[in-house]
Amino acid sequence: MAQPEQVLTPVDRVVSRMRALDAALPERDGVAVFNRVYLAVTEEVDRHIDAGRFADPRAAITLDELFARRYLDAVDPVSEDRSPPACWRPLLQFRRHPGVRPLQFALAGINAHIGHDLALAVVDSCRTLGCEPVQLEDEFDQVGEMLVALEERIREELMPGPDVLQIADPLTHLLGAWSLERARDAAWTAARALWALRDLPDVAEEFTVRLDTAVGFAGRILLTPLPD
Repeated sequence: MAQPEQVLTPVDRVVSRMRALDAALPERDGVAVFNRVYLAVTEEVDRHIDAGRFADPRAAITLDELFARRYLDAVDPVSEDRSPPACWRPLLQFRRHPGVRPLQFALAGINAHIGHDLALAVVDSCRTLGCEPVQLEDEFDQVGEMLVALEERIREELMPGPDVLQIADPLTHLLGAWSLERARDAAWTAARALWALRDLPDVAEEFTVRLDTAVGFAGRILLTPLPD
């Protein structure tokens, strides 16, 4: 008996791209470190969608796909002839630096993706779905809660042990200066601002460039090479 043809959803397709990227990159590569983190998040979102945990599955799928595509397009080797957004440049430039620790790579990727890509993905989703940002707030919050839980997990998995990470370790102070919850709140504010500016394209473009630059600056700080 012929097997039914598998129907791939947009989220399935981005998961496939992330898995291919994971298979192609060296384990210690900075993009690979972040990709493993983000793949786990996307697979979790996919399970929540399949289980019917989103009130509006179409909105959740649209937001998740457009969000993921911004990251994948920025780091895709095929796109290397194009200049990536400023927010992703520090990770791409320092991805093989021996003085940068895995936890720094993971958080720098989260900083770029939440701080810049998420706001733009909300706007992209509103245009695709013909809705206002407030109509995506529930999906935004649910995805954000999963990201916060994941950040706690990666800090536990990638943080050096207590015998290594002492109060005087520079990594302690570096990581204490950044918060995913604050970045997520800022992304929601930026998305609402960009939506309000949609009829002022010049102003919206300037706002986007400034946002990209600021997030890139924060990413560069997170990737400060540290002594062993």
